[in-house]
Amino acid sequence: MQKSHVKSLVISGASSGIGLALAQHYLQQGATIAAMARRADLLEALFRQFPQQVHIYPLDVRDLTAIQAAAHDFINKVGVPDIVIANAGVSRGTLTEYAEDIHAFQQVMDINVMGIAKTFQPFIAPMKAAGKGTLVGISSVAGFRGLPGSEAYSASKAAAISYLESLRVELRHTDIKVVTLCPGYIRTPMTDVNTYPMPFIIDADDAAQRFAKVIEKQKSFAVVPWQMGLVGKLLKLLPNWLYDLAFSKAPHKPRNI
Repeated sequence: MQKSHVKSLVISGASSGIGLALAQHYLQQGATIAAMARRADLLEALFRQFPQQVHIYPLDVRDLTAIQAAAHDFINKVGVPDIVIANAGVSRGTLTEYAEDIHAFQQVMDINVMGIAKTFQPFIAPMKAAGKGTLVGISSVAGFRGLPGSEAYSASKAAAISYLESLRVELRHTDIKVVTLCPGYIRTPMTDVNTYPMPFIIDADDAAQRFAKVIEKQKSFAVVPWQMGLVGKLLKLLPNWLYDLAFSKAPHKPRNI
């Protein structure tokens, strides 16, 4: 396989799903990776596959101190990464009427929104000093409009989109690029629990290849697969009364507290 020009990168949520697929994609092209995730056993399995290329950091993206320590270690060993991909995320079916769901709300927001900011934070100053770098945030088409039963998840992904846009504008006059990626349905453990139809669903390996092309072109915003981008644009154009009518009886993601 032809080697990529990407020499080093950081990926959070690298133990499974989209994060693992992205890690394997870049590793197969010769890149050196800082793999961050909570599940140490899965990170160690990735290390055993690519022992010369993978630096593993078992951590929770809610822990800024742990991320800062990992960033310092990786930069000391490898140098300032070309790319940082804030991919870690969780999905929970939530309903505001249940008091016990508020904990799930907090968890989703902390990981899906604050986790992106905490993943980026220790790399921005080194990237500015190095005069290079790309920050990639993984959001979702679920952030385009509020989906019933996914109150926390939709809110977190909408917040991620706005945060990434603010960061992109803030860094416009630097050498750091910001890329917002919004996956549609990707076949991963996160979507395996869904009991409803998932249009245009693609495999994680296919998604990783498409994401890598977007990142290489440094597009500011992209939806993968592109068909879901059209669906998302249509949904945003619908007036509230029509959207409410169409989605009021839509299937819900199972509540998982």
